[in-house]
Amino acid sequence: MNNEIEKSFYSEISTILFSARQKAYTAINHSMIEAYWKIGRRIVEEEQNGKDRAIYGAFIIKELAKHLTNEFGKGFSIANLANFRQFYLTIPSEEKIYALRRELSWTHLRLIMRVENENAKEYYMRETSEQNWSTRQLERNINSLYYERLLSTKVKGKEPSKEIQFEKQSTSDFIKDPYILEFLDLPEDASFSEKEMETAIISKLQVKYS
Repeated sequence: MNNEIEKSFYSEISTILFSARQKAYTAINHSMIEAYWKIGRRIVEEEQNGKDRAIYGAFIIKELAKHLTNEFGKGFSIANLANFRQFYLTIPSEEKIYALRRELSWTHLRLIMRVENENAKEYYMRETSEQNWSTRQLERNINSLYYERLLSTKVKGKEPSKEIQFEKQSTSDFIKDPYILEFLDLPEDASFSEKEMETAIISKLQVKYS
């Protein structure tokens, strides 16, 4: 093989592996978001069976957190289960959540759930999905009231600036996402290199979904 053939050959193999890993990461994200949404739905359904919903709701979340933590490890604290519940209440449509899970991570969704303005919430969901914003970019936009400023600009009859370059989501963001590590029951160890963490995620995925 001459050098040109070797470069082409290795490039093709690298592309195959990169594509396979991207599919693996997507599978994890799909499973995690679907699981959290379904847990939130069951919590709400169970709450509706109680006589005093507020008291009973707090009780079942506390008890569920205890049992899930004992069986599955971290990631199922009272605060996290409350987030799952809010997740379902925020997006009760199963069809919509199945569409969103293809583009948004759990970190994206947690940030968007905190937005009180329903129109702004819809805007951030749509733009994050279409523009592939990173979680850092989304958080900056929410904290800087980007939607409100954009709306104000349009009301004043001005065209919004198109010079802003938004930070895109990358594979490295996925690997470092603490919620992914929690979901796969992997340690969030800062001493791990990105390559080591990626290998651990792929290995865990092969065992978990084989």
